[in-house]
Amino acid sequence: METALQRSSADTAESTAPAASADLADVEPMFDLIELLFFAYRDFVGDADRLLEAYQFGRAHHRVLHFVTRNPGLTIAELLDILKITKQSLNRVLKELLDKGYVESRAGALDRRQRQLFPTQAGTALALEIARVQSRRFRRVFGQLQKSARLDAMAFLLAMIDPGEKDKVATRVASGARLAARTASARDES
Repeated sequence: METALQRSSADTAESTAPAASADLADVEPMFDLIELLFFAYRDFVGDADRLLEAYQFGRAHHRVLHFVTRNPGLTIAELLDILKITKQSLNRVLKELLDKGYVESRAGALDRRQRQLFPTQAGTALALEIARVQSRRFRRVFGQLQKSARLDAMAFLLAMIDPGEKDKVATRVASGARLAARTASARDES
């Protein structure tokens, strides 16, 4: 059975397909949405940037720390696939996180040649602090909107993802949500 989210994503893909093949000179730019997305992203990541300054970290450090914390045991290859960056770009940032004790690297459980990444206690604490700062903005915004706004926002953002990546991203986000629930339960029990 097709969900509303899947229908919305399929409708969006179908409605944008002709524009992708049409002459772009005929496409009217959506400056309002382009600019709103820019300013929303600027302020959203700005919350994290201010916190990261104290650690002498930047956005690249945040991205690595976020995904390693949400997916303990993530391999370097998986992280490169998520971030869509080169190994060279990742190496400097990852080295700093390793050297400063926010991430640790272990030999793979099945393949000793493979490197798996795990957050340290300090890494988890920092990732959660950043997530809480950014979640405060979401709570404020969703408190001002209709009850369906969060699901609508999720559907919109998922529809923005390239079709070939959409299922993979949706699965990753859903599996990370379960991890957060387990982490919260473990914290409450201790």
